[in-house]
Amino acid sequence: MKVMIIVKATASSEAGEMPDPALMEAMGKYNEELVKAGIMQAGEGLKPSKEGFRVRFDGDSREVNRGPFPATSELIAGFWIWEVKNLEHAIEWVKRCPNPMPESSEIEIRPFFEMSDFEEIPDTADTLEKEDEMRQQLALREAQTNTYLFLGNRTEEALKYYEQHLGAVIHTMMRFSESPDPIPEGALPPGAENGIMHAEFSVGTTRLFASDGCGDAANPAGFSIAFTVANVELAKTAFDALADGGEVTMPLQETFWSPLYGQVKDRFGLPWMVMVEGEQ
Repeated sequence: MKVMIIVKATASSEAGEMPDPALMEAMGKYNEELVKAGIMQAGEGLKPSKEGFRVRFDGDSREVNRGPFPATSELIAGFWIWEVKNLEHAIEWVKRCPNPMPESSEIEIRPFFEMSDFEEIPDTADTLEKEDEMRQQLALREAQTNTYLFLGNRTEEALKYYEQHLGAVIHTMMRFSESPDPIPEGALPPGAENGIMHAEFSVGTTRLFASDGCGDAANPAGFSIAFTVANVELAKTAFDALADGGEVTMPLQETFWSPLYGQVKDRFGLPWMVMVEGEQ
């Protein structure tokens, strides 16, 4: 479930006081833990209400008021968006948070509405369907796209060369022999077990994937576009769209690195790897 974690304002936050270095460091470490746990989706601090506005609605009239606003305890100083198992999971993580203020403070947990919450409202089926389509479109815009290089049994050599001469950063490198699942019989030529099954590296600001592939070609064998989405439904939608008029080379299936993964060549001849983001 998705929740918003709301940091309530205090006298110091409304006064615009900046956190001290110790608190900045503690909150940085906490945010790092949230990211590593796969919980944090967004998080921001907000400036004092004196720099904000409120728009009051009354029928057709609109009244704009500038802050500061009274009732400090009802104001927001910052927030996170988390994806958690349940509310108990969210509470457990909030209790681990450093006190975000120099004085006593409060953090509020609010679950998001889900589409199923609105299903009991009569005559809303069409509206909910359109809303769901819009949410899917927004989620697809957040998908990750990476170029996947097949380097013909020279992946390790190439990455170390790029590391030395281009300042590349190698994030991960897994050999076929290290696969948690057994490699299908006959998929690899003899002696290829020590080859690179999957690698991730960055050159500049671009993150690339690479592999020796399952062949024994001496030269690079081309590339695929790795398209990583947030959930199974989006993966199926994207995969079906790419397969329409194209060719499925590996049906969607569960793998040790992804809840759902498949390969398809689209109608324009471009090869795609569609996958759901898995745990690191």
